[in-house]
Amino acid sequence: MRETLERADRASTQLLMGAGLALLSYVFIGVLLFTVAASVAVIGLGVLPETVLALRRLAGCKRRQVARWSGVRIPEAYTPLTGTLTRRVRTALQDPGTWRDLRWLAAHLAYAVVLFHVALPLWAVGALVDGVWCGLLRRRALVLPLIGRLAALDAACSRVLLMPAPQALRAAELAERVEELTVTRADAVAAHGAELRRIERDLHDGAQARLVALSLRVGLAKRMYDTDPEAARRLLDDAQDQAEEALTELRHVVRGIHPPILTDRGLAGAVRALAAGSGLDVTVRDAGVEDGPRAPAAVEAAAYFAVAEALTNAARHSGAERASVDLARSARGLRVVVRDEGRGGAHDGAGAGAVPGGGSGLTGMRRRVAALDGTMEVHSPAGGPTVVEVELPCVW
Repeated sequence: MRETLERADRASTQLLMGAGLALLSYVFIGVLLFTVAASVAVIGLGVLPETVLALRRLAGCKRRQVARWSGVRIPEAYTPLTGTLTRRVRTALQDPGTWRDLRWLAAHLAYAVVLFHVALPLWAVGALVDGVWCGLLRRRALVLPLIGRLAALDAACSRVLLMPAPQALRAAELAERVEELTVTRADAVAAHGAELRRIERDLHDGAQARLVALSLRVGLAKRMYDTDPEAARRLLDDAQDQAEEALTELRHVVRGIHPPILTDRGLAGAVRALAAGSGLDVTVRDAGVEDGPRAPAAVEAAAYFAVAEALTNAARHSGAERASVDLARSARGLRVVVRDEGRGGAHDGAGAGAVPGGGSGLTGMRRRVAALDGTMEVHSPAGGPTVVEVELPCVW
């Protein structure tokens, strides 16, 4: 009986919200009439696109309401209202979504209020009938479940009226995909530029400076060779040290571009090497990555750098002593999960409560993954644990 009451209460709330939205729609009718009059007068055409945007937001409220009740999302398929005023007015009138929302608005004014008023007497009848039927006779409720059916009917009617046509839905998905790829391309270009600047900075501040010092020492040694052989020998020894340090710097730069260990050991072996040098007790689990063909080099590199950044953040900021790395091969690509049991609070710059210094690295990681059409999710509540999940599509 308790579950029946809770579901009936939730359904009543849903119907009440629908009735409230319907009352708001009555007010919106006045806005529509004003818009029509202003548009007929031509001088008020600028109001039309704004009214259509308001109508879209009203329909969006109903979509979210239906999704909360039924768990089924109603997709949106609208043509963006951009450009000049003439173009925006033409788009607003020609967009099938505008007329679909108007059709829903007209129907919703009726069925939302009717269903809510039908539900009210069901509570009175249900309290009496189901109180006796369930409380005394221990039978299943008869009346109160009908309120849930009314809420389901409201959601079904809204879903039918607001569901875009297949052609419009495909066009909207295509437009959304194009916009996503545009952002991804911009991020990839930005990440590539940042990587080039990093390489230039590393070469300028590291290897180049050491090579300049090496050239100076060799030149001084040549001048002093005839007059002071011992000093020349010491300068040559220093030059040899400078040459070895320059080689070390160059190897560091090369590892930042594409780690040679990936080529030598593969992704699983390279990740185990990262885990061994991370300073944490890291467990690496390989679920089939080493079996069969290897992933493309770009995918392996993105996964490697994602693990490196996640382990570096864990060692520096999380306060954890242990971490784990899971590598898995799926039908659609490569999955990497890095988990630590630290204090949490990591994010990629989009929210509050950031761990200092943790945002830029995660942002760069997300851009590197997005450039390959992959996805990255960071779950890091305060108090931990922090879980970084990376999905990289590839063909095996």
